[in-house]
Amino acid sequence: MRGGDKTLSSVKRYMKFVKPYKWQITGTIAIGIIKFSIPLLTPLLLKYVVDDILGGNMSADEKTGKLFAIMGIMFAIFLLARPPIEYYRQYFAQWTGSKILYDIRDSLFTHLQKLSLRYYANTRAGEIISRVINDVEQTKNFVITGLMNVWLDIFTIVIAVIIMFTMDIKLTLVSIVLFPLYGFSVKYFYGRLRHLTRVRSQALAQVQGHLHERVQGMPVIRSFAIEDHEQKEFDKENHNFLSKAIDHTSWNAKTFAVVNTITDVAPLLVIAFAAYQVIHGNMTIGTMVAFIAYIDQLYNPLRRLVTSSTTLTQALASMDRVFELIDEKYDITDKPDAKEAKAISGTIQFDHVSFKYDEKEPMILEDVSLEVSRGETVALVGMSGGGKSTFISLIPRFYDVTEGRILLDGTDIREYRAQSLRDQIGMVLQDTFLFSQTVKENILIGKPGATDEEVFEAAKAANAHDFILGFPEGYNTKVGERGVKLSGGQKQRLAIARVFLKNPPILVLDEATSALDLESEHLIQEALEKLAEDRTTFIVAHRLSTITHADKIVVMENGKIVEEGTHAELMEKQGHYFALFQIQQLD
Repeated sequence: MRGGDKTLSSVKRYMKFVKPYKWQITGTIAIGIIKFSIPLLTPLLLKYVVDDILGGNMSADEKTGKLFAIMGIMFAIFLLARPPIEYYRQYFAQWTGSKILYDIRDSLFTHLQKLSLRYYANTRAGEIISRVINDVEQTKNFVITGLMNVWLDIFTIVIAVIIMFTMDIKLTLVSIVLFPLYGFSVKYFYGRLRHLTRVRSQALAQVQGHLHERVQGMPVIRSFAIEDHEQKEFDKENHNFLSKAIDHTSWNAKTFAVVNTITDVAPLLVIAFAAYQVIHGNMTIGTMVAFIAYIDQLYNPLRRLVTSSTTLTQALASMDRVFELIDEKYDITDKPDAKEAKAISGTIQFDHVSFKYDEKEPMILEDVSLEVSRGETVALVGMSGGGKSTFISLIPRFYDVTEGRILLDGTDIREYRAQSLRDQIGMVLQDTFLFSQTVKENILIGKPGATDEEVFEAAKAANAHDFILGFPEGYNTKVGERGVKLSGGQKQRLAIARVFLKNPPILVLDEATSALDLESEHLIQEALEKLAEDRTTFIVAHRLSTITHADKIVVMENGKIVEEGTHAELMEKQGHYFALFQIQQLD
C-alpha cells in the first residue's frame, strides 16, 4: 500500500472511533467559531477609532463619549462572553479526545488478549506498551488539531479574507498572493516528515522495549556484574533513537524555516502596498491600520496550520502504528458455529497429532497418539526438549495442532469456543506469574467474584492459608511485581489455590514442583495430589519420584512417545524410563 493510500485508510478506520462523538465535535467547532470570531472585531474597532473617532469632525467630548461607549461594549464581550466560551471549547475538545482514546485503548486491550502466545514470544512487551500508550496518545492530536483546530483556523482565515475583500480588493489580493507557494511548501516537506516521524516513533518503541526488559532483568544484570556492558547496550539503542530524532528535527526545522519565511514576507508586501496607497490618497489610514491588524489575524492561523501540519504528521504516523497492531492476525480463532464447553467429563484423546511453531521449522511433535480416560493422572517425562511442554500447551489451544486432532469427550477441541475450553482447564506452571496486587486478588483470578470464604477454603486446600495469615496484612498483603515478595514455594501454593477456586475438570501441571526446597515440595505435592482427585490430570515432571503414583506415565523423546505404562510396568520393561529413573536414583 502506498503512503497516501495507507494514510487515507488509517484516517477512515480512525473515523469509526470518532463517529460516536460527531455531535460533541460539531458543538465544539460551533463554540470555537464564536471564540475565534471575537478577535476579528479588533481590526474593525481600530478602523472605527482611527477614521471615525480620531479623524471625525466632532468635539473632544463627543469623541470621548463615543470612545468610551465602543470600548465598554468591547470590554463586555472580551471579559464576560469570551472566558466561558474559551473554557467550554477547551473542555469539550479535551473531553472528546480523551473519550476517543479511551475507546481505542479499550479495543486494543481486547485485541491484545486474543493475540497468540507466538506473537508475545516474538514481540517485546515494551514495544506493545509504547503503541498502546504513546502512539494512541499521539492520535489524540488528530481529533483536537485535525478535526477541530485546523477547521477553526481555516474558518478564521476565510472570514478574515471576506472582511478584507469588503474593505479593499487589491490589498486583499496582495495579502493572499503567497498562499499557493505556502501550499506547495507544506505538501513538499510534510510527505517526508511523516516517514521520519514514523521511524522516530519506532526507535522510541525500541528504547522502551529494551528498557522494559532490562528493568525486569535487573537481578540478572547485578548478579553477573555486567552493568558496564548493559550501559553500552542501552547507549546503542538510545543513540539509534537520538539519530532518528535528529533526522526528524533537522527536516522539521527546514520545514519551519521555509514556511515561516513565506508567512513573514507576506505582511511586508501588505505594509508596502498599503502605505503606497495611503501616500497617494487611495486609502485611509484607518483602513491601512485595520488591514495590518487583519494580516496578523490571517497569518497567525496560517502559522498555527504549519504547527498543526507537524502535529498531524506525528498523529498520522502514530495512527499507522496503532493500526499495524490492530491488524495483527489471531492464530486461534473460534468457528462461527463454535459451541460452549459445558458439563465436561474430561476424556481426552490425541489422535495422530503433529505440531510445529512455524512453517519453516521442523516438527516439535510428530504423530503423537494418546488416550486419557476421565479422572486419570498422566505424567509426561523425558529429557528437556522432548516436546512435553508443547504437548500440554495444545490442550487449552494456546496453539492449534499442525496435523491430526485433539478430542475432548469425543469432540475436536477446535469445535469449542476457546475461552469456554480454557475455563474447563486449571494450570499450574513452573514459572508462576503473580500480579502486583494483593494475595486475595491473585487467588481470585481463579474465580472472579468468589466469596471470602471460598478464597480461604481454596488457600487451605493449597496449604497456603497459614503462611498468608503470617503476613502483616494477611490476604490484603501486596505481593510486589511478579510476586517478588514471596518465596518460590509460596508463589506455587497461591497458583494452586487459584486452581482449587476455579475447580476445573481438567488439570495441567508443568514442572510445578521443580526448583523448590524439600519442605515446600512436600507441602505442594500434598496439595497437588488433593487437587488431582477426580480430575483428568496431566503432569510434566522432572523428578520422577513425584509421579510414581500416576495412572499412566508417558516417556517422550524428540517429539515422539517412546514408552507408555504405569511405574511398575515401565520399571519391569527396563527401557527409557528405567534408565532415567536409575540416573535420578544415583543422583
